[in-house]
Order: sequence, then C-alpha cells, then structure tokens
Amino acid sequence: MASNLETALTALAAVLGAIPGPDFARNDPSERAVPPGGRIDLSDGELADPEVYLSPLAYGHVANAEVVVVVQAGTPEARDAALDDLLERIKDAIGADPTLGGAVEAAGIVAPERLTEPADNGKPIKGARIVVALEFMSNSPLG
Repeated sequence: MASNLETALTALAAVLGAIPGPDFARNDPSERAVPPGGRIDLSDGELADPEVYLSPLAYGHVANAEVVVVVQAGTPEARDAALDDLLERIKDAIGADPTLGGAVEAAGIVAPERLTEPADNGKPIKGARIVVALEFMSNSPLG
C-alpha cells in the first residue's frame, strides 16, 4: 500500500501527464531534447515538518513538489507565448480539481521562477520552475 505522500505525488503526476502536447516525466534527471510541445518534469521535492494533531493522533503534511516547465522556439515572442500557454494549462489542470481526485486536501501553485538559457541548436530555452504545495493528512510522520 502506498503512503499518502506517494499517493499525492502519483495523483499530481497523473494530472500533469494528461496535459496534451508536452512530454512529461517524473524523477527523470536525464537530459532530453525539448519537443515542439515543451516538456514538464516533476520532482518529488521536499516534505515539510508535519503539524501534529492529537486525539486522534494525525499529521498534517505539506509536500512541495517541484515542476520544471521548458519550451523552445526561434523568437523571444514565441518562447514567451509557449511558456505562458503551458503554465496556464498547468494552472487550469490543477485548478479543475485541487484535491487531485481526493489524494490531497488541497494542491496550490507557488509563483514561478522564470529562466532563459542558450541551447546548442541556436534556439534558446525558456522555462519556469514552480512549486506545487500538496497538503494532506496522514497517520505517519513520514507522510
């Protein structure tokens, strides 16, 4: 049986993986080309110290999953538009069901950190790193 943490991360992965267009991977550190639809990479991130509730004993967790979104296009305008579109689709996908099918109490997105980097093929890469805070209850301090 999966922990509540793994259930929450799996549910987030399912939501992100269902977004049409971009390639999606979870916990895959390998270098991959950026396809025309962009790329979404999910890393498990950090689990904050839980809030402890007594009677009955329960733990309130916040897991900060890291999502890196990357697009590539020939012009700055095209990169900006592609990144904005992909971030909006992520926001809409999570916002459509912030409980991720009941896996969490709430999933919320933290403002993105944006970056632009050169690439070998001449088309710079534009991306953003966002944190998705997954709030859930558990009967274990481990999540």
